[in-house]
Amino acid sequence: MNDVNPHRTPEQDTNAAGGGGGRRRRLVAGATAGVLVLVGAVAAAGLLLDAPDGAGAGDRVTEQAAGMRWAEGITPEWMSEQMGLDIPATARSPQAAYEATSRFDTGLLTFTLTRSEAEAYLEEHPPEGRWLEPTSAQTDVTPHYFAHFGLPEPETFEDGMRYGYVCPGSAEATGEPDASDVYGLSDERCVRLHAHEYTPQRTRIYLRVRFEPGISPLPLPTSSG
Repeated sequence: MNDVNPHRTPEQDTNAAGGGGGRRRRLVAGATAGVLVLVGAVAAAGLLLDAPDGAGAGDRVTEQAAGMRWAEGITPEWMSEQMGLDIPATARSPQAAYEATSRFDTGLLTFTLTRSEAEAYLEEHPPEGRWLEPTSAQTDVTPHYFAHFGLPEPETFEDGMRYGYVCPGSAEATGEPDASDVYGLSDERCVRLHAHEYTPQRTRIYLRVRFEPGISPLPLPTSSG
């Protein structure tokens, strides 16, 4: 038979059970201390990110980003000369850019051609080795380079995409280019080329190459008049 007295308070029942109240008080105290530690850690992290003296993590990210800049006055014609690759007269929507950083600089060039014009262009500028096709689209690519033109990054496409390294002036297109060529740090500068058949009639050419910082004198910005 259950002999619990219905008129006793929960505290009285706990005390009668042989010291359970002490254990409960210790558990409550421990939980409270854990909450206080967590709150303190969150507050400290907030102070670190908002610190006005430049010591915060947010300021370090800003400082790193501040080391990058897009040069002014970059034209498709100028970038074409730096890459050593021509822009066909029939190309539409040519765009170019040049990003300078403390580690290396990056030149960009893009334009569109008809499918037949693109095939002729790729034949005139064969890759080192052979043209490759992606096995899948890269979903983790951060929009950065060609996003500067409002375009998706070419690595985010799978269907209708070919890519490879084109090394202007190379005597033979055989094998994979040397690592120094890939990053544009040797006399034989290799350009990464993506060709995307984005409609049944047209193909977009993406060209990207790396330079040593300041290796090429940049054109002067054009005057606005």
